[in-house]
Amino acid sequence: MTAAPPPLTTRREDLMARLAEPHQYDVAVIGGGATGLGVALDAAARGFSVVLVESYDFAKGTSSRATKLVHGGVRYLAQGNISLVREALHERTRLLHNAPHLATPLPFVMPSYKLWETPFYGAGLVIYDALAGQAGLGKTEFLSRAKTLRYLPTAQPRGLKGGVMYWDGQFDDARLALALARTAAQRGALLVNYCAATDLIHEDGKVVGLTCEDRETGRRYTLRSRCVINAAGVWVDELRQKDGEAIGRLAKPMVAPSQGVHIVVDRAFLPGDHALLVPRTADGRVLFAVPWLGQVILGTTDTPRQDLAREPEPFREEVEFILREAARYLSRAPTRADVKSIWVGLRPLVKPPDDDGDNTKGLSREHTVLVSRGGLVTVTGGKWTTYRAMAEDVLEKCFDASLLARKKSGVTADLLLVGGDGVARTKRPSISDPPGLHAYGSEQGAVLSLPGADVPLGGGLSEAMVRFAARYEYARVVEDVLARRSRLLFLDARLAGSMAQTVGAILAQETGIDPRIGAFTELAQHYLHLPD
Repeated sequence: MTAAPPPLTTRREDLMARLAEPHQYDVAVIGGGATGLGVALDAAARGFSVVLVESYDFAKGTSSRATKLVHGGVRYLAQGNISLVREALHERTRLLHNAPHLATPLPFVMPSYKLWETPFYGAGLVIYDALAGQAGLGKTEFLSRAKTLRYLPTAQPRGLKGGVMYWDGQFDDARLALALARTAAQRGALLVNYCAATDLIHEDGKVVGLTCEDRETGRRYTLRSRCVINAAGVWVDELRQKDGEAIGRLAKPMVAPSQGVHIVVDRAFLPGDHALLVPRTADGRVLFAVPWLGQVILGTTDTPRQDLAREPEPFREEVEFILREAARYLSRAPTRADVKSIWVGLRPLVKPPDDDGDNTKGLSREHTVLVSRGGLVTVTGGKWTTYRAMAEDVLEKCFDASLLARKKSGVTADLLLVGGDGVARTKRPSISDPPGLHAYGSEQGAVLSLPGADVPLGGGLSEAMVRFAARYEYARVVEDVLARRSRLLFLDARLAGSMAQTVGAILAQETGIDPRIGAFTELAQHYLHLPD
């Protein structure tokens, strides 16, 4: 593995000092999820001056709560959305190449319990392979009953006829978001978490910047920018309304939130290296059982939701659906007592102007980019796999609206993210393996050089990793470390809660601020709570 350049420090004092400097930015991004971070990286890589503010932590919202799949969208193929599938398949390959330490290929098996299922679904997956072309990860395989059970040893054997195996990818979403932020910073972008955009600045009816507030100190900052990007996910409509009020033009809501619930259980429920996919459950939904970081993710759901809670609660019927359907397809049925963590993400689905948002299943999974009369650029929708293409589309809209001078695109197509150097030329670890040092890719040496490299804390986390998170990965509080730098909250909430005191003590040494141990302990209980 080649030696990586030394990591950039993320001292809060330095970041806030830069934020306070008077500067005319080319691009100001509001929102530090997949979309906003992708835009920041694309713009910085093209040579634009970039600032990004995030009200909480990077990937605090939806972008850390994906099903962890890098996929072309088999479901979209069934809907006839060929262009979306083709784009996603090619972006899938780029993501796997650019972040080899955080994204890997993963084989999926669809077990067949009716004779028609294998040829029916298999034919669609052959088309899926054909659309991928040279970007394919492996060939679709029609499986006998015996081979299906070899790949899925805990699949329900009763009534099993055979199956189909195909390839997609999986990833660590929160750590990928962090890699985007750090790579953008390497190219000169200023990124600040826990700094909330409070308002837009208009002059002569045009957006010329924004105001923001440091959540730690309460200090306010004014940022001027030629182009302001609203990438706040499910919360984009709040800023659109502010913009509309300022220019005297009402902005109709464009987001219909859809809730996706995920349940994590022990790897023993699916011990192999293959994921299980049920393309059509009893009520017509899709069910995944995916090995991830030493555990198994069961999900997901697609339920309309009107509120925009930062930590949404699952509905009782969603939990029942996942456990009930998992019991139909696994020889050992997971129960409520087996749940190690449960978490919910809100999809920012884009609805037509006259849609009431009551049925999210029919809404587009594609992203939308709008430029208001005031010049506010809003992007929402889409999915993690196509974050890079979304960012390019956003910049194109900025050029078309004459907000920025056009610069050549495609600069991120083969841009290795922080930690990816040299990893692709070695045997890449699987994302389904338990967490550990391998997640740092070519930066493993930098982690090992810090105090506490030989002090394990549990769950694949060491004292040195906590210090690395504080010094080089923007971590401020316990939640940042145990939810997103490490993924322990999502894997085993009880274990994560038990480690809060230890991690908090190390963070306090590094940052000098309150690590919010109590708040995280409560959050860990939230990730264990199942609705009655």
